[in-house]
Amino acid sequence: MKSERSEPTAGRPAGTAGTDPATEAFVDHRNLLFTVAYEMLGSAADAEDVLQETWLRWSGVDLGTVRDRRAYLVRITTRQALNRLRTLGRRKESYVGSWLPAPLLTTPDVAEDVELADSVSTAMMLVLETLTPTERAVFVLREVFALEYDEIAEAVDRKPAAVRQIAHRARGHVAARRPREHVSSADSRKALDAFRRAVETGDLQNLLDILAPDVVLLGDGGGVKQAVLRPIVGADKVARLLAAGLGRIPTGSSFLFAQVNGRPALLLRVDGELDTVLTVRVDHGLVTGLYAVRNPEKLSHMRRATTLSR
Repeated sequence: MKSERSEPTAGRPAGTAGTDPATEAFVDHRNLLFTVAYEMLGSAADAEDVLQETWLRWSGVDLGTVRDRRAYLVRITTRQALNRLRTLGRRKESYVGSWLPAPLLTTPDVAEDVELADSVSTAMMLVLETLTPTERAVFVLREVFALEYDEIAEAVDRKPAAVRQIAHRARGHVAARRPREHVSSADSRKALDAFRRAVETGDLQNLLDILAPDVVLLGDGGGVKQAVLRPIVGADKVARLLAAGLGRIPTGSSFLFAQVNGRPALLLRVDGELDTVLTVRVDHGLVTGLYAVRNPEKLSHMRRATTLSR
């Protein structure tokens, strides 16, 4: 008789006694599957939903027909993420203001994997937003997770030759838009530290010194919290806006450093509650992007660290 399968919980460790092979395989690869879904969607909540859908389909699979459980699970996850990505695209069309990926409080090992940290940085996730759903899936599976073209073809229902063409096109598209160099954590923290000092002292000069002339500020309040509704471009405009905004931060608020999406970030806490997550893009030592997420729905995965894996 087939053993009854129950859905594995998020924190259950691999190899838990009493679980059946399907559950063990799912738990073993859960962090990988979440990372795939998150990189495709930019939404932690939607990635969790994709994992639920993946489990429901996986629990009905005859394991005797599965040669590679990891590849099979990635294929299910990719297909579910593609379906959700198209739905998410329609939601973004009616989103109030700029849409930014939901930040993740990440474990220290994510920062140690330079390629993984780069791939989930806010700046890179915004570049992935410019790809079509299929291009994004192919790029993520090939460039981040190093899947073979045959495996990707099964996941996106295309022929391997077509997948190669899509990968080439997506790679060129991303190369033209991604950060121009790998930025060390020290450089990112230096930029964020200048921002924090400007808040604490009211002196914006330190911040102005590291803003690129064409810096872009994006804010995501989701229509729930106040945020800039359109991108603010240019060092002078960004500095003036920040000067006005800093004066409205309540007394007693605090800025704390944290690892978010594998990179240093600043967390603004007001009355002990997380209010804003600020990340930056740095190119050639200057800040070219400032990203402030305030939408409370997107801050739910900042309560505990998330483990990502390849």
